[in-house]
Formats: sequence, C-alpha cells, structure tokens
Amino acid sequence: MFGNYLIGLREGLEASLVVCILVAYLVKTDNRAKLPPVWAGVGIAVAVSLAFGAGLQFGTQELTFTAQEAIGGSLSIAAVALVTWMVFWMRRTARHLKAELEGKLDAALAMGRGALVATAFLAVGREGIETSLFVWRSVDAAGDGVRPLVGALLGIVTAIVMGWLFYRGALRINLARFFTWTGGLLIVVAAGVLAYGVHDLQEARFLGGLENKAFDVSSAVPVDSWYGILLKGTVNFQPDPTVVQAWVWVLYTVPVLFLFLRRPKPPRQQGSGGSGERATEESGQQTPVR
Repeated sequence: MFGNYLIGLREGLEASLVVCILVAYLVKTDNRAKLPPVWAGVGIAVAVSLAFGAGLQFGTQELTFTAQEAIGGSLSIAAVALVTWMVFWMRRTARHLKAELEGKLDAALAMGRGALVATAFLAVGREGIETSLFVWRSVDAAGDGVRPLVGALLGIVTAIVMGWLFYRGALRINLARFFTWTGGLLIVVAAGVLAYGVHDLQEARFLGGLENKAFDVSSAVPVDSWYGILLKGTVNFQPDPTVVQAWVWVLYTVPVLFLFLRRPKPPRQQGSGGSGERATEESGQQTPVR
C-alpha cells in the first residue's frame, strides 16, 4: 500500500504542479478565458488514464495463464523503465519546469484552443499512464485490488491538496529534496516490481531458472504475517525469490540508486564565479508555482 501511495503522491504531485503552473500563468497574463481548454485537456488525460488502467485490468482476464504471465512480466519491465526515466527526468528538470511549461503555453496560446487542450493533455497524461501501469502491476502482484488502489488514491488526493496549497501560496517545500527522497524510494519499489515481472516471465517459460531459489525465508517472514504483508506492499518483497530475480534486483538497484543519488556537477558559467553557480542551484529549490 505504501508503494502505491508513494507512486500516487509523486505522480499526482507532478501533475498538480503542472496544472498549477498552467493555471497561474494564464491568470497572471490575463488569459482567464483560456482556462476551459486547459481543464478540458486535464479531464481528457484523466479519462484516458482510467481507461488505460481498466483495459489492463479487464482486457487480460480471458487470456491463458501463460499469456497473462508473459504480458504481466513485459508490462512490469515497461513500468519500471517508465518510472526510472521519470525520476531521472524530474531530477534533471524540476528546477526549470516552470519556464519550460510557460514557454510551451505561450506557443499554444498563439496556436489556439486545440493547442491548449493538447498541452494540458500531454503534460498530465504521461503521469496518469505511468500511474495506471505501475498500480496495475502492484494490484496483480498483491492479488488484492483494494489496498493498492486505496494507497494510490490516497497518494493522489494528498498530491491534489498539496497542489492547491502550492497555488494558494500556503505551502512551500524544497521540491528538489522532495523529488530526490521520493525518487530514491521509488527506485527500490521499482526494483521489486522488476523482480516480480521477471518471475512472471519465468512462470510463462520465457525465462528459465524457476526452480532455482536464491534463498527461502518463508518460515521467518510468512507471507500472511503483518510484516510479510507490509514488506510485500511496500517493496514487493518475496521470501523465496529465484536466483535470476535476486540478481536482477541487485543489478538494477545498486547502479540506478548510485547514479540517481550522485550529486550532479553544477554547470559552469563563464564570468559568474562560484557564488553565481550557487545562486543558480538554489533558485529552483522552492516550488515554482508562484
């Protein structure tokens, strides 16, 4: 449940920040009449994301077990790839998100209402599709559709409230630090989803080694115990992973976390000196909405 809350919170907060920036810019530039196309784009993005999630949930139920496992494993890998790309993208662009979106919005305003709808749809739809895919895999892995969905919905609701507070100027947090912490946690969650996806492919006989267990701590961590359920719900912990699963988890988590947490080198600016670089780095630390 925590893993899904985290993905709902992070993806929802990204979408909320995007919407806040778009709305605030239109209000600031006296373009309130252009708000309906933006809300229409947001609504379409939400509808498409829900339809995508429903299609994943109900469209695979009539397939054979092998086909379900093959599709599930493949989509797990795709979900991990999307989430990994997302956390690195946000880490790189969070400080410049406001300027980037306002530039796109200026171009959309010049092109007309359809461009405004498309801008809002593309900005919000990506987060929605990623959330649907990731939560669907968590629901499938847990075998319980209630808790993962509740966790994701709570995260999204929290993100919406935070977005509204950002817009009203009532909440200011260090977004760079927030996305760093949540990104690191999401990488660990994604590693569990990746390992589970590999297990699906092994059960579909696309990969071998299903009977070769790396270890088995089922007696120490029963899957039906409160701590077993907690570990399963947070990091997709499996008490008896295969050797392939264990290696995949390690080979993903260690280098990805290292690259993500490594402090990036500040860009050199000719004639600006060290203080200028520090000012550039610190200028994007707070929420870019206002």
